[in-house]
Amino acid sequence: MKDFLRHLRDERDLSPETLRAYQKDLEQMQEFFEVEELRSLASMDTHQVRRYLAFLNGQNYSKSTVVRKLAAIRGYFRYLTAEGIAPENPFAGVRSPKVEKTLPHFLTVNEVTRLLEAPPKDHHRGLRDRAILETLYSSGLRVSELVGLNWDDIDLEQGLIHARGKGRKERLIPLGSYSVQALQRYWAEIPGEWKEATPCPVFFNRFGRRISDRSIRKILDKYISQIGLDRRTSPHSLRHSFATHLLDRGANLRVVQELLGHKHLATTQIYTHLTHERLQEVYKKAHPRGAEEDGADVTPSEAQATVEALRETIPDPIATETPAS
Repeated sequence: MKDFLRHLRDERDLSPETLRAYQKDLEQMQEFFEVEELRSLASMDTHQVRRYLAFLNGQNYSKSTVVRKLAAIRGYFRYLTAEGIAPENPFAGVRSPKVEKTLPHFLTVNEVTRLLEAPPKDHHRGLRDRAILETLYSSGLRVSELVGLNWDDIDLEQGLIHARGKGRKERLIPLGSYSVQALQRYWAEIPGEWKEATPCPVFFNRFGRRISDRSIRKILDKYISQIGLDRRTSPHSLRHSFATHLLDRGANLRVVQELLGHKHLATTQIYTHLTHERLQEVYKKAHPRGAEEDGADVTPSEAQATVEALRETIPDPIATETPAS
């Protein structure tokens, strides 16, 4: 099991959080079959697989949790068969429960602005927190990508980040001016001895070591509580907000896919549902024939305000024009 988890970390480059979840899933399976007195996992048969599935179904787990557990187990047995430890994968033919796709939680532009302005500007830790939040929203980075950043990965003059995503796939991401300024202010306050680390992490904890993904979550939770944002907001919500706001303002879906580091376009397309829903909502409020028959009439001032909101979603042809490649 340790070899498998090491393989996931080194070869698949999975995040520490995913590795912890997989380890718990595999340990749970191991404990179950220790009670069942299974001689070895390599000798597992179809009957025992069914018993374990029945056990999982009896634990009142959500469908998404069962899907993750089965993914961990399938991957583990694929590894065992590839290494010649198990003759076959007994979970290969097991179907995962169908999970309904849910729209990701994202923040409005106003909510993002309030969040980014929450950290204090007169303290080193506040400058760090502002730089963390600005970078997450400006780049759409995953938290695992953010904590793995080194200063060599950032070109502040060009406003670019060299990110390493899932499967060590690399991509270049533009940085907005607010994020660049926040990083510059934060760099100026980093203790000199910390800057001598090789490689030098972009974000440090209070002990001068690379910050963890859990610490990022705690930092965000603190500011969410201070300004009263929805408690569903997570570091990933800033990534969702990054994608949604780009599409709202006319960005090409394939460009957003590249910026997010999605392997498949279908993964990115979930954000189009968000933007379509917003467009429909604005249309129904603004258009004389858009509302339901029994709906309340929209006043001219309300209609004008809604049209302005709709206009904001239409891209500026000059700002979005790009040279031919």
